[in-house]
Amino acid sequence: MTLRNRVQPDGQITDVAMRGMFTGNRGILHSADKVMGPALWKHRAWICCTLDWQERRRDVMTGRNWTELFFLDEAVAMAAGHRPCAYCRRSNYNAFSDAWGARLKAPQMDAVLHAARAVHGARALQTHHADATTLPAGTFIKTTEISLLTKDAALPYSPSGYGTPKSRPTGSVTVLTSPPMIDVLRGGYAPKLHHSAG
Repeated sequence: MTLRNRVQPDGQITDVAMRGMFTGNRGILHSADKVMGPALWKHRAWICCTLDWQERRRDVMTGRNWTELFFLDEAVAMAAGHRPCAYCRRSNYNAFSDAWGARLKAPQMDAVLHAARAVHGARALQTHHADATTLPAGTFIKTTEISLLTKDAALPYSPSGYGTPKSRPTGSVTVLTSPPMIDVLRGGYAPKLHHSAG
């Protein structure tokens, strides 16, 4: 049975079969029978973790520690609101913190990220609009489809990877990646991308 624990760039959690390159969590979202409840999060420390940590193995959605979520790649995790884990991905966390610019501790960054991503009182994440030509590589947008922007193109997203590059759009677009994450991308942080991104 495919579990509902795959996170999309818009932050929604689905049951596609592709596991992806990273895992992470938002708290305990599952019940004892590995069924996800209606909540999209239970705390503000949304992190993106490595799949391979000291060769440890664990069954997902067991116990009451945390619910393992999976992302195609780090750009998806960032669009969905997840920062690098300061424990299992320390060097990435440090690079992320440096690109943030201000010297904030993880809980301070989490508070800023949560305010920018969550729709208060709803089970949804915020979007905003921007001129596509001003957006950095690594940003996710939504037009007629969800796409990842690279320097020169827009890559259509699917849970199993990216499609054939299309022309980068111009004009106002719906942006899935939150403004603080976009600032981190502008600050020089380069998310690790799925091989289908080229």
